[in-house]
Amino acid sequence: MKLATIRLGDRTAAVRAEGDFLVEVGLPDVGAVLASAAGLAGASTADGPRHSAAGAVFATLVPRPGKVVCVGLNYRNHIKEMGRDLPEHPTLFSKFADTLIGAHDAIRRPAETASFDWEAELAVVVGRRVRRAGEAAAVDAIAGFTVLNDITCRDWQFRTREWLQGKNWDSTTPVGPYLVTADELGGPRPALDIRCEVNGRVMQRDTTGDLLFDPVDLVRYISTVVRLNPGDIIATGTPGGVGHARKPAVYLQDGDTVVTEIEGLGRLENRVLPEGVRCAR
Repeated sequence: MKLATIRLGDRTAAVRAEGDFLVEVGLPDVGAVLASAAGLAGASTADGPRHSAAGAVFATLVPRPGKVVCVGLNYRNHIKEMGRDLPEHPTLFSKFADTLIGAHDAIRRPAETASFDWEAELAVVVGRRVRRAGEAAAVDAIAGFTVLNDITCRDWQFRTREWLQGKNWDSTTPVGPYLVTADELGGPRPALDIRCEVNGRVMQRDTTGDLLFDPVDLVRYISTVVRLNPGDIIATGTPGGVGHARKPAVYLQDGDTVVTEIEGLGRLENRVLPEGVRCAR
């Protein structure tokens, strides 16, 4: 099953993909679906107004997740390009809901950065409350997967040893367009092609099967620390090919177009614009 959150005038709606149509399931967004008593099962059978998928305007998948937990240094080639050793445990940091945007929204470049970088990522969407999960509970807690780009202000990220200040700029992180359930992807540890293009040039290309800590590992580890709730998002890390590691470094500029795509999950396409500039979309 594929679910999305779309904008319809002055409201949003959670929808289920059925061929060329998007069917409203009676709730305002995917986060509300996951938090509801009926959950994914209810969304799979609900029947409401239908909209053409062509031209749909996607909101961010889960507008107000309780938490977004991100993983750094989780692909071997990215760890190598950043000059670091393989970690013994997942490297975690958090992201705030105010950073999240829709699949085709403008990425807002802050005036304060000169080092604006891309990071294509597979994201896990949590579907049920879980704490100190074992293997089976971790698998059951995964509602599905989506696409995320953890756009980063590198100059701010590396001001200190903590990364939060480089990762939490307003309206910089596209998520979506769809939540795709694990049964459509071969299970909770999918091996999917992942890529990022900037202005048509492929910058990152890998497979999510190369993750050092896979989605089930991450749910187990993170839920040991803190309770995971429906709608929480785990960004699993980025492969090699980021702009900061290139010689010379390459960074996003105003007007650039960033395309982030994962096999079976969909495509984000976002234009980089300065904060405060209006976008037609």
